[in-house]
Amino acid sequence: MAANVESMFFVRETPWHGLGTRVMEAPTSKEALRLAGLDWKVLQEPILTTRNEIIPGFKANIRDKDHRVLGVVTDRYKIIQNDEAFAFTDALLGAGVRYETAGSLQNGRRVWLLAHMPREYIIMGEHISPYLLFSNTHDSSGAIKVCLTPIRVVCNNTLNLALNTARRSWSIIHTGDVNAKMEEAYDTLFTADKYMAELGKEFERLRNIELTDSQVKEYIEALLPLDEESTTIQVKNIKRLRLDLSDRYYKAPDLIDLGRNAYRFVNAVSDFATHAAPLRRTANYKENLFARTMDGNPLIDRAYQLVCAA
Repeated sequence: MAANVESMFFVRETPWHGLGTRVMEAPTSKEALRLAGLDWKVLQEPILTTRNEIIPGFKANIRDKDHRVLGVVTDRYKIIQNDEAFAFTDALLGAGVRYETAGSLQNGRRVWLLAHMPREYIIMGEHISPYLLFSNTHDSSGAIKVCLTPIRVVCNNTLNLALNTARRSWSIIHTGDVNAKMEEAYDTLFTADKYMAELGKEFERLRNIELTDSQVKEYIEALLPLDEESTTIQVKNIKRLRLDLSDRYYKAPDLIDLGRNAYRFVNAVSDFATHAAPLRRTANYKENLFARTMDGNPLIDRAYQLVCAA
């Protein structure tokens, strides 16, 4: 199966990798767990030598349904089961949460769920829809992560800007009293209203930063640089990407009426970063793109920094 997707579901529209079980209505957490193929438990078993001697300090995380080894972890590693992840999100978001997609990557080593939050926002006349993304690993390769991802509905552009005034993400490692840490998250994690209010203020500020054509050209070249050692093919490819990004800024139908400003440029870069065809499409390209929804896309972050420094 492509993109290292082991199992998943999605609602109505084909998602980033075109795989999964299509459903017409967003399911409850219990239904989502089953549809996503995540209705299994992680067990911890001792690791033995060929002489049947226990290796101290380490255990194997095993999936109960097929006894697949998901990873080797230390004794300090605490498991967060898949159903606990859904219960956490249910409690965090409250009534009205709708699960849009969830699934398993890398043979169960990494799992995620994406929930459509109950409230919609209209910011400066634009429909912005907030999503909560929860990601967990069962092989000790990563932390438990939760983040808020606003989507500009008209074009499906992600606008998860890293604001200094409100946090959009939270993470913990799999050690210590993990359940207590997750309980604390109900009080310490961002609230959607606060982040979205601050995001609206930032959108307005960006809209008031006018950009000249020369500035746009300068920023595009900074985002997609060339150096003296670039080959002829590399120069050709970068010029093609620069033209693509420029076209998205000047010609995208959903951006034409926004004026020539920093908000329009950030949206154009988001559109380019998440929807443009890559120069080389690797087997896990879409998986990596989805991961950057959680961690933040460096190209969008860089564009935001450039226009803020103007």
